[in-house]
Amino acid sequence: MNVDEYAGLDAVGVAALIRSGEVTAAEVEAVARRAIGAVNGDLNALTSPLFDPAPAADRSGPLAGVPFVVKDSGPFVRGMPFTLGSRAIRGAVAGTDHELMTRFRAAGLVALGQTTAPEWGLNFATESRRYGATRNPWDPHRGVGGSSGGAAALVAAGAVPFAHGNDGAGSLRVPASCCGLVGLKPGRGRTPSGPLAGEVGFGQVYEFGLTRTVRDCAALLDAVSGPVVGEKYAATPPARPFATAVRTDPGRLRVAVSTTAHTPVDRQVADAAVTAARLLEWIGHDVTEAAPAVAPDDVVEACLLTALSTGAAMLRAPARPNPDLLEAVSRVVLGETVSASLLDVAAGIDAQHRVTRAVGTFFTAHDLLVTPTMAQLPPSHGTLDYDAEGHTVRSWLRRIFEVGPFTAAFNVSGGPAISVPLAQSREGLPIGVQLVAAPGREDLLLQVAAQLEQAAPWRDRTPPIHADTRR
Repeated sequence: MNVDEYAGLDAVGVAALIRSGEVTAAEVEAVARRAIGAVNGDLNALTSPLFDPAPAADRSGPLAGVPFVVKDSGPFVRGMPFTLGSRAIRGAVAGTDHELMTRFRAAGLVALGQTTAPEWGLNFATESRRYGATRNPWDPHRGVGGSSGGAAALVAAGAVPFAHGNDGAGSLRVPASCCGLVGLKPGRGRTPSGPLAGEVGFGQVYEFGLTRTVRDCAALLDAVSGPVVGEKYAATPPARPFATAVRTDPGRLRVAVSTTAHTPVDRQVADAAVTAARLLEWIGHDVTEAAPAVAPDDVVEACLLTALSTGAAMLRAPARPNPDLLEAVSRVVLGETVSASLLDVAAGIDAQHRVTRAVGTFFTAHDLLVTPTMAQLPPSHGTLDYDAEGHTVRSWLRRIFEVGPFTAAFNVSGGPAISVPLAQSREGLPIGVQLVAAPGREDLLLQVAAQLEQAAPWRDRTPPIHADTRR
């Protein structure tokens, strides 16, 4: 196997070759290291040199030998340092595996490195002062989204078929849209939060990852989903494996489409969602225009809970961050967390409940919602300056929601949502379309995403910066 062959495979394809004996896991790892090295100089997507050796993984797992990378979003891999993209964190090392990493190991996935993220994950741009801007493989003058931006860049560039990430307001779906990937935010309780947390961001932050194909997304969800004893949330187990569900027809669905937001939406972006809805109508679904009756201010107020929980994490850290080393918005988050009252938290929880009820009511009359993932094409570097003075936490949330107004409501409400790379702009940039379903219906999202992938394939689209030198 050479780098060009490897870069064209998804995770399921790599695992199948290893199982067949056509290639060994060691050979795949060596090729993956070369592929990462071939593109990272252009992308700036890693926080540090690759792990050497890679953490041990179960060689009998269903995805044994498949390489991936983990996001620098906190203690995740036992014995490995982490920084959360901050100059204020030095010498922090994970004392244990995150439960999701334990499941990645059991599946046989091989972690090769750690990817960039914005400071404390509170941005839709991966441009921290500590690591600099991560560049988009489709256009290096544009960003990769955030906060799982380094992860998205490496998957899109063919360096790894899968990357770990998490999503607190759109942090998987926004990078998926910017980089032309499949980005699933699972529903609340579908993937684990422990062992160091029972919930993150008042239950509004979700762990999973980014892939290039829907079948990879389904296979990985099968490998890592399921309840953990003692965790606060547990999703209803699926009736059948997600990898099986993705190959089945979901039947005729009641599909709603909406392209409007409280902020202007780029015409090309809106047209991509409308085209997706027309495709679903052509497939045989019933399509109407509708959207949940969610107030944008309620989404901001509920997402304030995630920001305050981030500030609380700073305050509880073994060595409290030096404010002089934090970027401007992080300093504001820290200050507002210190001054927040129980009434502030109660107001956020009340807003969370209003959003959850509105979305829940919507899904009594509809099976699926189609929206753009973002309001814009991938923004140029510097569009979302996290180190800009003068923001409050609320004004910062409103600023990032001008770029991504469609995603955060579903972090708040707790149901699953997925971004799929259905379209490209006139400039050749990827455009994501978001699909949303009721709680517990990841299977439905994956089924419909697979229908769209078959009707309008995206797998052969590759960016100019790519490990496959033939493209």
